[in-house]
Amino acid sequence: MRPLITLFTILLAQLPNMAAAEAVPPTLQYAENFTIEPYDTHTLLTVQLMLGDSERVQRYALVPKEAPLPELPSGIQVVRTPVQRVIVMETVYVGYLDVLGQLDSIVGAATVDFISHPGVRDSVETGRIMPVQNGQSLNIERLMLLQPDMILTSISADPAFDVSPKLIRSGLPVVITAGYMEPHPLGRAEWIRFIAAFFEASEQAGAFFENTALRYETLRQQTATLEARPSVFSGAPYSGTWHVPGGQSFAARMVEHAGGAYLWADNLSQRALPLDTERVFLRAAQADIWLHPSHHRSMDALFAADPRFGKFAAAQEGRIFNNSKQVSAHGGNNIWERGVVHPDEVLADLIHIFHPDILPDHTPIYYERLNRAQSNH
Repeated sequence: MRPLITLFTILLAQLPNMAAAEAVPPTLQYAENFTIEPYDTHTLLTVQLMLGDSERVQRYALVPKEAPLPELPSGIQVVRTPVQRVIVMETVYVGYLDVLGQLDSIVGAATVDFISHPGVRDSVETGRIMPVQNGQSLNIERLMLLQPDMILTSISADPAFDVSPKLIRSGLPVVITAGYMEPHPLGRAEWIRFIAAFFEASEQAGAFFENTALRYETLRQQTATLEARPSVFSGAPYSGTWHVPGGQSFAARMVEHAGGAYLWADNLSQRALPLDTERVFLRAAQADIWLHPSHHRSMDALFAADPRFGKFAAAQEGRIFNNSKQVSAHGGNNIWERGVVHPDEVLADLIHIFHPDILPDHTPIYYERLNRAQSNH
């Protein structure tokens, strides 16, 4: 996934007024979809965006607020740093900003009902953070009134929900990220380096990520040589289709790193596989563990959705787990805020589920077992 970024790097290196600074760019260990290049006059961030079979590159020149604007090639968006007023169009950014100590920079947020962080929710309720609309209800004028230094968003395959083109046309300082496209859990977490660059907090982000990666890899080593691995499948059907995570997906990597045997590991795609329930049952009927059965938090609710689910061995043996332990009353899930930047915590939960003898004293942070007595929210 690097070639397109590499080509732009070569071309930019040949352009005037882009002399590389003495500062050494951070070596990205896991993230595949962005690069950071420091220059004398600015820092260049390049993001590779994949949408279906097409790809495009977004480039951002981060220029200190007091510095003169350097001469830059066309197509590079300038963002003055450090940013102080930020609008987040998705809740995932709350996790990154929390780690950086920059929650106070948020002046607007979309999908506020799904925000888990109690401090951010309080700021919404008191009016310090203004709710903004997303998707087809996007209101550019409302965003302009907030005078943001940066609007954090991503792209969507559904044109009805992809607000990035409208934001770009408005001239607002929109920054498109692609962390959710990373196939490695630490790749997603490493986007902390990207976000931090806008706050001139790269050193802080680097130290945090190095510690996170060390904890993650230390946990991973505890399962690396295990021969006995429980068989695992994931998900549940939606509108009749079961979107099974591909064998090279983020979810499959997590299962592997936690010492599980993912049943679709032979698949070479990062994308979900659309299957019907019958095909999933043929492969997963005798699987040891079932993860992420949609939004269901009790076996009663799961079986009410489709009585056939009770035929899976994992259901009969009570080995169904969901990452719903920190779901709020409004439906927000902290695994998509804190969990994204703390994948070591998520990994520890899964290791405890797959191999409780390895982490016997661990209390799950994000995962819970589905029981018949448990209510479904």
